[in-house]
Amino acid sequence: MNASERTNSSEPPDGSTLPNGSTPRRTDPPVIGLTTYLQQAQTGVWDVQAAFLPAVYVQAVTRAGGIAVLLPPQPVNTAIADRVLAGLDGLIITGGRDVDPARYGAQPHPATDHPQRDRDLWETELLRRALEQDLPFLGICRGAQVLNVALGGTLHQHLPDIVGNTGYQVGGGTFTQLSVDIDPHSRLHALVGEDRLAVPVYHHQSIDRVADGLVVSAITEHGIIEAVEVTTKAFALAVQWHPEESAEDLRLFAGLVDAASTYRRAQS
Repeated sequence: MNASERTNSSEPPDGSTLPNGSTPRRTDPPVIGLTTYLQQAQTGVWDVQAAFLPAVYVQAVTRAGGIAVLLPPQPVNTAIADRVLAGLDGLIITGGRDVDPARYGAQPHPATDHPQRDRDLWETELLRRALEQDLPFLGICRGAQVLNVALGGTLHQHLPDIVGNTGYQVGGGTFTQLSVDIDPHSRLHALVGEDRLAVPVYHHQSIDRVADGLVVSAITEHGIIEAVEVTTKAFALAVQWHPEESAEDLRLFAGLVDAASTYRRAQS
């Protein structure tokens, strides 16, 4: 089975070669933790606080050969974060509400979401400990912003103020396809094998001042940062776009699963 056939299959890899040349085993897949929302939600007759995540995230991990485990916000301390991470081989910080501007010393813009501080605290602690342990990490949209802020960077709070239009987030749950230019020397380029890539975006915020320790690996024609990575870690990559919405392209998830498999073997 070639890479194109595999990414269109609903089954995880089984001895076939992933885009990076690895061969994860169906019988011993790595466990990938995904952070979740915690907010009011409706199901049937119920209208309650709930931890949830769009299924496309779980499906992308599963199709790339991993086991997806959901991680709702928890009381925050290092011991709890370490106990959770001890059961994982990789971590994904998923999309969601805007990061609290207070975390990077800014006043909220009128368009900035009301902060979800429990999630900010939980994901920051998970990420901090994951980086210290060199646990493979992938940030998606909000996840890229959490990474930058956690390491001391700042955010643009409303991209229309920067680019003059709403092209990065048109609203209504509609993803925009934009082209990003990829650094040919980056891990991201090694994963996707392309200098330019069309990606689905849905964000009105983006990285402003890049945190120490991060390297920019993709930008748009407007100079908006769309990917960053920590080059001193085995696998620590974050993209501002939504790779889970590209059903035919599992390259980033396959890269994470491969790194998580390597991490798993090293811990055994």
